[in-house]
Amino acid sequence: MTGDSKPRVYLIGAGGSISFIGDFRTDYINYSYRNRHLTIEQMLDNIPEARDFAEVLPEQLVNVGSANITPAHWLQLARRINDIFALDAQAAGVAVTHGTATLEETAYFLNLTVKDRRPVVVTGAMRPPTGMGTDSDINLLDCIRVAAAPQSAGRGVLTVLNNEIQAARDVTKSNSYRLETFRSGELGCLGYADSDEEVVFYRSPARAHTVDSEFDVSEVEELPRVDIAYAYAGADGLVVNALAEAVWAASWPPAWAVAARRRSSCRR
Repeated sequence: MTGDSKPRVYLIGAGGSISFIGDFRTDYINYSYRNRHLTIEQMLDNIPEARDFAEVLPEQLVNVGSANITPAHWLQLARRINDIFALDAQAAGVAVTHGTATLEETAYFLNLTVKDRRPVVVTGAMRPPTGMGTDSDINLLDCIRVAAAPQSAGRGVLTVLNNEIQAARDVTKSNSYRLETFRSGELGCLGYADSDEEVVFYRSPARAHTVDSEFDVSEVEELPRVDIAYAYAGADGLVVNALAEAVWAASWPPAWAVAARRRSSCRR
């Protein structure tokens, strides 16, 4: 890379609110009814400023609402990012657009399965690009800027929304309506994509991630299904029994199912 070269950032689109097209400017909630999306190329065209500081290579993985993202998409995304880093030594980082409802899950999965120290940054939007006061453009611009910044490397997978850079391991969506919804609890954000166009970090995650993670999905074709039963005051055995029946019927070897039922009967 020459001194005059811009950092090369791969921009992968997965859909979500950041891409949805609503019918009117105050439609902040129900814009998904027609399932219309901007493509990742159209989204990039909306922020020509990004090309001032990065060579951006867009590609569309999928274009769906975040509720339609599945573990199969996680595997597809992780493999594509690992391929990018393996095949392009000049890639500075990868930026990913995603729906906010499952953004934290996808980001954390990538935090465990991407095998490179170069930055992977995930963003979304709380207001669609057709909405008044949308955060789509600035979040996308910040995502590319953080992915292009050399100081972002080695910190694991990051998210950036509302100018705040968060660690994928810590961040969670806390509100369905507010722009400042992504929070890291008592740990706080890692830094900011500031208004002066600087990317500033104040801390780094200490827990194992990416190249130091023990997870490797390079040979994995399908992730196992894991269902979760919540415990709460007044809960009975209905959900646990229903999940157990479904799992035994769907995926357990017959001998396991027989043994599990026998053990369950003995405990009653």
